[in-house]
Amino acid sequence: MAVIVIFHSVLGLRSIEHSTAAWLRAIGHDVLTPDLFAGRTASTPNDGFVIMDDIGWDTIRDRARAVLATVPSTATLMGFSMGAGVISSIWPERRDAAAVILVHGLPDIPADLNPNTRVQAHVADPDPFVHASQLEGWMRADPAAVQLFRYPGLQHFFTDPLLDEFDALGTDQVWDRVERFLTALEQ
Repeated sequence: MAVIVIFHSVLGLRSIEHSTAAWLRAIGHDVLTPDLFAGRTASTPNDGFVIMDDIGWDTIRDRARAVLATVPSTATLMGFSMGAGVISSIWPERRDAAAVILVHGLPDIPADLNPNTRVQAHVADPDPFVHASQLEGWMRADPAAVQLFRYPGLQHFFTDPLLDEFDALGTDQVWDRVERFLTALEQ
C-alpha cells in the first residue's frame, strides 16, 4: 500500500481529484487530497490562474509542504496539471519519494533525480501547457526510471468527465497504466 498525495489542477480541488482518490483507496492505497486553494474552484483555466495569482505561488507551495510534513518521505506524489507544477517546485525537497505521477502536466525533470524514484507522466499531444523543451527532456530520460505517455489528438484535461475535453478511451488508458505502475512499485 502506497501513501499518495494528489495535488489538484488550476481549477481547484474538484470531483476529478476526489474520484481518483476514491479509486486509489479502493485498490488499497492511502490517499490525501490537499485543497491548495482553500475551497475556491474555477470553471476555466483562466479563472483558475486568477485564483492562483490571488493566493500566490508561495502560499500554494507552503500549503503543499504542510501536508507533506504529515506523510512519510517516501510518499508518492501525484499532480493534475498545476499540481505537476506544485510537485516540480517541491520535488528537490522530496528526493525520497517512491514515485511521481503527473497527469496533464510536465515539469522539468530534476537534474538530480533520485535513481530510486519512479516517474510516470501522461499528457495530451499536443498540449498547450507543455513546453517543447520540457517534452524533449522527458523524451531523453532513462526509460527505466521515467515513463512518458502521450495521447495524440486529445485535449489538456482529457481525464475529467465534467469537461468538454473528456475522452473515455484515453482516460481508461491513463488509469490502467497508473494501476500497473503502482502495482510494479510494490513488487
